[in-house]
Amino acid sequence: MIFAGGVASAVLVTADNDSDEASIVIPTTVSRPIGNATAAANDAEVDETTADPHGPIDVFAVASAVAPSVVTISADITGDFESGEAVGTGVIVSAEGEILTNAHVVEGATEVRIRLAGNTEPIVAEIVATDPGNDLALLQVDVDKPLPAVEFASPDDVRLGDDVVAIGFALDLDGEPSVTLGIISALGRTLSLPEGGALDGLIQTDAAISSGNSGGPLVNALGQVVGINTAVARGDDVVAATNVGFAISVDEVLQVLEQLRAGGDRPEGFLGVEIAPRSDGGQGAIVSGVDAGSPAEGSGLEVGDVVVEVDESIVTGSAAVVAAIRDRSPGDEVDIVVMRDGEPVTLVVTLAER
Repeated sequence: MIFAGGVASAVLVTADNDSDEASIVIPTTVSRPIGNATAAANDAEVDETTADPHGPIDVFAVASAVAPSVVTISADITGDFESGEAVGTGVIVSAEGEILTNAHVVEGATEVRIRLAGNTEPIVAEIVATDPGNDLALLQVDVDKPLPAVEFASPDDVRLGDDVVAIGFALDLDGEPSVTLGIISALGRTLSLPEGGALDGLIQTDAAISSGNSGGPLVNALGQVVGINTAVARGDDVVAATNVGFAISVDEVLQVLEQLRAGGDRPEGFLGVEIAPRSDGGQGAIVSGVDAGSPAEGSGLEVGDVVVEVDESIVTGSAAVVAAIRDRSPGDEVDIVVMRDGEPVTLVVTLAER
C-alpha cells in the first residue's frame, strides 16, 4: 500500500522457509518532493591496479567513484485506493541516459522523474520496459552530454564473504546518497512474492538497506555493481532481523537488462503444476497438482513427485521452482529431476506460453 506524506511503505512477502519469525520487505519510500539535495563526486578514485574485487574495501574511494552514477527517482503513483509519490534510487547503465531501477519503484506510475548527481532540478524519464517478475525496470532520459555509467562486475567474480557497499537515497533524506558497508552473506537466495511469483538468485548482504534504497547499487571494492538492492528482512524480533538485505545478482541483472532494452515484456515459460513446500523439512518441493493438457502432464510429472533439480540447479523450496520456470521462455526444454518412490527420475519438458 502507498501512503503520502513522508511515510515509508513496504510490500510484505514471505520466504519459502515457512518461518513466522520474519518477513521480507520490498521497501519504497513515499514522500513529498525532494528539495535541493545534491550528490557531488569527490576527487577520490578506485585504484584498480591495487584494489581487489573481493576486498578489503576503501569505502570513501568506492562511494566517490560510484556516486555520480546514482540517481534519485520519484514517481507519481495512482492506485485503486490511494495515490502518492514513490521515491527510490536508480543507477545509470549507459552514457546515453539509460537508468536501471526496481520495477516496484515505478509500478503504477503516471510520471517518473530522476535527478542526476549534482543537479537540483529533476528530469522526466520514460519507462522503456519493466519486468515485475525480476523486479527490474529500465528508464530513459534525454541527455545533452554523456552520463557516467556504472561498471558491472563479472558474475563469476562474486563470492561469499566479499566486502560490498550499498549506495542509495535511504529514507529520502536530503543530501548525498547514503553509504553502508557489509559483506555478501549468502548467494542464490530465493524469496516468494505475494502475487505468487518469486525472486531467485539473490545476493544476501548485511550492508544496511532501508526504504528509498530500492534500485540502488551493491558494489564491490572496485566500484563494480554486483547487485541491485531490492528487499530487506523485517520481523517481530527487530534485532534479529536487522541488516539482512537482498540484492538482485549481477548475473540476473545483465540478462534482464538486455530483455528490457528490447522494449517489451518477455513471455514466461509455463509448466502447468501446483507446487507446495515440504512439511518434513526436506529439500525440494512437492508437486501437488498437474494441469490437464499441460507440458507437465505431457512430460510425465505426477502428483506427489518431489522436485529437487531444475536444469542442474538444486531446488531449495517451492519458490525456487516457480522462479526457475519463470526465468525460462516458451519453447525452452527443461530437465527436471524428481524423487519418486525414493528414486531419482529425470524428465524433459518443453515449456508452453501462459
